[in-house]
Amino acid sequence: MADGFRGAIFDVDGVLVDSPHEAAWRDTFTELMENEWAPIRDRTSWTPEAFTAQVYQQVLSGKPRMEGAMAALEHFGVPEPDTRVDAYATLKQEMVVELIEAGKFSAYDDALRFLLAMKDSGVRIAAASSSRNAGLFLRQIRLDEFAASEGLQYDWIESGLTLLESFDVDISGRHFERGKPHPEIFLTAASELGVEPGAAFVIEDAESGVQAAKAGEFAALGLARHDDEALLERAGADIVVSTLDDVDLGGVAEGQLVARSA
Repeated sequence: MADGFRGAIFDVDGVLVDSPHEAAWRDTFTELMENEWAPIRDRTSWTPEAFTAQVYQQVLSGKPRMEGAMAALEHFGVPEPDTRVDAYATLKQEMVVELIEAGKFSAYDDALRFLLAMKDSGVRIAAASSSRNAGLFLRQIRLDEFAASEGLQYDWIESGLTLLESFDVDISGRHFERGKPHPEIFLTAASELGVEPGAAFVIEDAESGVQAAKAGEFAALGLARHDDEALLERAGADIVVSTLDDVDLGGVAEGQLVARSA
C-alpha cells in the first residue's frame, strides 16, 4: 500500500487493557466446581491448575460471552453443557463487572502510545471487541493524563479525554450473528470507519481474532503478550510482536506492518 494504512482496528481485552476477564472466567469455573457443580466434578478434566493462561488464550479469548462459556465447558468435558452454559456465563459477568468497578484492571502503556501515534498521523481508529464490557474499561482510562505523563503533546487532546472518546468508531459489544473467527465484526468496523479492508489493519492478541482479520482480507498485527508468538503466526498474522513499541511507525505510514528491528 503505497499510500499507507488509513484505518486501524483495535481489539480491547489483552490489546489495550489488561482486563480481569481471564481471572473472572477461571474463578467462576472454580466457584461452580467447588459448590453447585461439585457432584459432576470427577466426570470432567477440570482442576484448578488446568485452567491456565494458555487455555484462556486458545479457548475463550476473543469470543462472545456465551460462545466462550460453551467453549470452556466443552474443553473440560463438563456433562450437559447446554444446561450449564447460562449459569457459567451469568456468574462470570457478575464477577467481571465487580472487578472492573473495583478498578482491577490497567491499560497497556505501549498500546496507548501506539494508539496516540496512529491517531496523530491521521489513521482513523476503531474499537472492535466481542466483549460487552469494553466500554466500562475504555471510559475509565484518561488519555489526556497518560499523554501528559509521557510528555506527549498533541493539539487534538482536550482535558478530560477518555480512551473511549478517542475512537472514531466503537462497535464493541454489539451483537453479531457470527463471532470470531468470522470477520463480520471487523468488516463492520471498517465500513463505519469509511475504509476498505485492504486499507486497514487489525491489532489482535487472540488466535480467533487474527483468523477473523485475515478472513476479512485485513492486515493482521498479532500481539503476543503471553509467549504465544507461534500460535499467532500459525493463525496467519502478518507480523507478531510482544509489545506495540516494536512496530515500525514509518512502515505503517507506508502501508507495511514491520518490526523496528527489521
